[in-house]
Amino acid sequence: MCGRFALFTPPVRLARYFQATLGDDVDPEQPPSWNVAPTTPVLAVRAHRPAAGRPLERTLTLLRWGLIPSWAKDPSTGSRLFNARAESVTNRPSFSSAFASRRVIIPADGFYEWHKLNSGAKQPHFFTRADGEPLAMAGVAESWWDKQAPDDMPPIRSCTIITTSAGPDMDGIHDRMPVILSPDAFDRWLDPESEDVSELTTLLRPTPSGTIAHHPVGPRIGSFRNDDPQLIEPI
Repeated sequence: MCGRFALFTPPVRLARYFQATLGDDVDPEQPPSWNVAPTTPVLAVRAHRPAAGRPLERTLTLLRWGLIPSWAKDPSTGSRLFNARAESVTNRPSFSSAFASRRVIIPADGFYEWHKLNSGAKQPHFFTRADGEPLAMAGVAESWWDKQAPDDMPPIRSCTIITTSAGPDMDGIHDRMPVILSPDAFDRWLDPESEDVSELTTLLRPTPSGTIAHHPVGPRIGSFRNDDPQLIEPI
């Protein structure tokens, strides 16, 4: 699973890396966070094709982390759906519609996982790309309208992060990891017109050995109230 991550790269730099424009809802001076938790707003890359035959255009926008299915009775459902398993994302009712046409990339500077020690204690680790570039976590997005709200009330736009089985870089720390996309897969994943499910699911695999690096960090990451650069310092 992936229940916490860090994002401290400024939106302008992320937009440049992902060759995206900043959405109107994104503050260029958005403060960094070293402890992003579910139900909070996160940055996401979406894409659309302005006209047939034209290249995709990418936009960096804000989504609530924790997908709220369009049929949900209330938004509390999203607090549980912050991850989607690669093995079932194409057919599980909560995610299948979003997977079909609303795939996104959720940027991060790193994510956290906890390793259960023989003593029973859990040691958190911070995972980053070994080359220092941002992580591009595969996700899907959905819009939810409150049927009791006024007609002009905007929907809640939300997302979930797709996880897959752990690759060699996880070093046995956890049996799952977020799907990390390589730059050459960005357009294939983001293209809303792509209907080749078999091709898309081939992207939902662990990263090759040497892609991800990690180090142990202190226990303060366990509380969402802590949010500072010291959280990612190695111990």
